[in-house]
Amino acid sequence: MLRRHTPVALMAAAAIVSLSAAATACPFCSAPSLTFSEQVSQSDAVVLVKWKDGKKSDGRLPGSTTYEVSEIAKGSQATLKKGKDVVLARFRPGKKGDLFLLLGTRAVNVEWGTPVEVSSASYKYIAGAPHPKKPAAERLKYFLQYLEFPDDVVSNDAYAEFANAPYKDIAKLAKDLPRERIRKWIASSDTAPTRLGLYGLLLGLCGKADDAKLMEKKILEKSSDYRLGIEGVMSGYLMLTGEKGLKVLEDAKLKDEKVAFSETYAAMQAIGFIWDYAPGKIKQARLRKSMRILLNRPTTADLVIANLARWKDWGIQPQLMKLYDDKEYNIPAVKRAIVRFLLVCSKDMKEGTPPEKEPPHVKQAKTNLATLRNKDPKTVRDAERFFL
Repeated sequence: MLRRHTPVALMAAAAIVSLSAAATACPFCSAPSLTFSEQVSQSDAVVLVKWKDGKKSDGRLPGSTTYEVSEIAKGSQATLKKGKDVVLARFRPGKKGDLFLLLGTRAVNVEWGTPVEVSSASYKYIAGAPHPKKPAAERLKYFLQYLEFPDDVVSNDAYAEFANAPYKDIAKLAKDLPRERIRKWIASSDTAPTRLGLYGLLLGLCGKADDAKLMEKKILEKSSDYRLGIEGVMSGYLMLTGEKGLKVLEDAKLKDEKVAFSETYAAMQAIGFIWDYAPGKIKQARLRKSMRILLNRPTTADLVIANLARWKDWGIQPQLMKLYDDKEYNIPAVKRAIVRFLLVCSKDMKEGTPPEKEPPHVKQAKTNLATLRNKDPKTVRDAERFFL
């Protein structure tokens, strides 16, 4: 199946795993990284230093760099003093007065890591950041102020804090979110695409009717390229508009087969987000109906079937059995997805339920599995082998 799609689909196929259950981190943020507050908490010493001097390598020795301690954010005052020199192996270029952050761990003496170039503003941000063990709401309020800070070191780290944060903690900030600023970030072409997904979710938490119109305009822009973060904008849009917005997504992204796969997949992610993270915003039966639209496309069928199995949409069994014999769906990934759907369905009952009390959908699934096992034993064996 993966060979049939573009590289975008490779990312999509991997991403569906993260939407198959409530993820621990922001669902539409780029991969989380170790933030400064985490690095500081794991360090024994944290100091701001000024570049003082450096000796280049002579070909035999790596050279050295001398820094002068300017501020001490963490560490023993007995061993760390303002004005004291810190000499590190290896020459690192710089000018007198250039600022760097040093993070160290203590063995016998402090072992310093690689210097990180900073500004006065970024050091102040790092030194003032709340400890990772502080309450999430308190921490995120602090980082919220710095999401579009002019210093990239600061804004990137603040974004990483949100990328690491569970959505439930982000949602608690709804009343504190700077709606007008977030709206501008979404509309601006200067906003980093990697942050668009987060900002879409934030506006979904605090937005109004006018914001939904802005998001709809963004969503409906014609694009053949992969739009990083648009799934977050779609999710925020659905949070504000409910079923009315879902109809817009269906007509623009699900029913039109000429739409780029990446746009269709983004809409799938948004629908999955509402199911997982905003229960009650749109009725589950309506979300299932929306997802079923994509069963009409062989290129998305396996992904859709996986979602519908998770959503226990057992009523589609007759349709899946027809697809199994359809020439257009003669794709190993689709056939395995159908078998897995039936395997999940066949086990959807309380442990120890006697055969005579099995729910109708369970009996139907077992019958359908027996049919496929007789018709296509290899595919069923393959699906069962990797079934969890």
